[in-house]
Amino acid sequence: MELKETGRRILAYGKPHWKKFAASFLCFTLGAAVEPAIPALFKKLIDSGFKEGLNYPLWIVPIIIVGLFAIRGAFNFAGNYTMTSGTSSVVLDLRRDLMRALLRADAQLFTSISPGLAVTKIINDPQFASQTLGGSMISVTKDAMSLLFLVGYLLYLNWQLTLLAFISMPLLGITIKLVQKRLNKIGQASYESQQRLVNVVDDNARAWRVVRTFDAAEFELQRFDQEAHTLRRMVLKTMATSSLITPMTQVVAAVGVSIIITLAIYQASQGSTTVGEFVSFITALLMTISPMRHLTDIYQPVTGALITARGAFDLINAPAEPDHGTQTMAACEGHITFKDVTVQYEGAPAPSLKQFNLQIGAGQTIALVGASGAGKTTVVNTLLRFAHPSGGQILLDDTPIEDLKLASLRRHFAVVSQDIVLFDGSVARNVAYASPEGVNRQKVEQCLRAANLWNHVSSLPEGMDAPIGTNGSMLSGGQRQRLAIARALYRDAAVWIFDEATSALDSESEAVVQRSIEDLRHAKTLILIAHRLSTIRNADLICVMSEGQIIEQGNHADLLALNGHYAGMVRIQSGLPAANT
Repeated sequence: MELKETGRRILAYGKPHWKKFAASFLCFTLGAAVEPAIPALFKKLIDSGFKEGLNYPLWIVPIIIVGLFAIRGAFNFAGNYTMTSGTSSVVLDLRRDLMRALLRADAQLFTSISPGLAVTKIINDPQFASQTLGGSMISVTKDAMSLLFLVGYLLYLNWQLTLLAFISMPLLGITIKLVQKRLNKIGQASYESQQRLVNVVDDNARAWRVVRTFDAAEFELQRFDQEAHTLRRMVLKTMATSSLITPMTQVVAAVGVSIIITLAIYQASQGSTTVGEFVSFITALLMTISPMRHLTDIYQPVTGALITARGAFDLINAPAEPDHGTQTMAACEGHITFKDVTVQYEGAPAPSLKQFNLQIGAGQTIALVGASGAGKTTVVNTLLRFAHPSGGQILLDDTPIEDLKLASLRRHFAVVSQDIVLFDGSVARNVAYASPEGVNRQKVEQCLRAANLWNHVSSLPEGMDAPIGTNGSMLSGGQRQRLAIARALYRDAAVWIFDEATSALDSESEAVVQRSIEDLRHAKTLILIAHRLSTIRNADLICVMSEGQIIEQGNHADLLALNGHYAGMVRIQSGLPAANT
């Protein structure tokens, strides 16, 4: 995305708040209109006070001077306030759209963006870009209007000398153009380096246990230092390039000012101007240097802000999760059918599912087992439409899942996996997560009891209102797993998926989760994915998968009698020789 296009998109966000920006512009314009009054006052005081004598009380002079500065300050304050109000509204709108884009993005996005980078793009980037652009707008408006009114006053005093000032304008434009391309290139490199540095910090914040277990603190510190030094070099290059603008433009401006001052002094010596006019002209001319300098300094921060905003818009431009379904399913029995389903991920050498067929009856418990990469998780991802078949069809209660709206489809599924994700808040809020009815405390207690977690929760001083910490850090692994089960129970879905739900648990916690699974049998359709075969012995149907296909299926006893792959897996896990199987 070009920077011009980024600028246009930001302007589109500012359009709904144009009244605030218009009010800010008006305030800055009125404040700038006071600027010429200051040199004009000097002219009046010098000409009348030093030659003719004052024809008004002396005490009124400081009141007028202080009053002019106070009026200008009041208008500038009002302009700053309304501008900040407008830019903060833009930040709010942009953050909403970024968060909406993240929540609706296709699953492919999360293979290329880390949590830390997502936080930066949604929280930091809009704030930095909008504040910087807002500050630049303030500077442009205030300084440009001040310069305009001062130039108008200079034309009024001496239009010949003022026109000479415009000689330096083309030179200023050429100066800025010389550094424009380099600033764009270095600014983009600096932004990318900052994103990589965010990823390094995010890795270490998430994987601190792994880092310490591997005694990798020095390794990670070196990785951080390397990227931090790269970012530092980019920042120095950016500042070095942008800092050249100011002295170069000041020299160009000084050439023009020196010529004008020399000619003004010559005119004064010839008696064609009064002392007051000369002082007023020189004062107004010198007052133009500050806004001119501010305007020439504006390019670097604007470029940096646009580059940052472009990174945020990249998230908004990320493809949304496809949802072409038109039907809704108010109630679900839990009957699932896979018909010749083939799924191949982008860039994968072979399909994850290949002509996959499976019938799951309502209330039936199905187990999927097999080596890593056999396609078990792809079955779940495809069923939830996180992955999309290139061939075949999946039916839920005889309705193709592609015909269902995503929200309607997923409403009938509850997933408990080994990677439990909990939210910062209380036990009750996690159990009743995103429930339209809010927190029903009686129902929360029932779910906690069913998940074998109520005894622990009731022993806490705050009960179900007790905080659980970041991602359940105040709970043990088994308690976190049971809380996830309670959350799924609260949802009361027709189909339950346990994806390696006990793989990270100790024997006691695993037994508790198994009891929860047994309580759900025949009441819900259960899909169990497990490497621990003890979890799935009681399943109605066990499917052994390999290379995206089912190579064996039956109950535990039938598969043992078959003495095939499943029987071999049981022997390995139980440590029994073949003769004892």
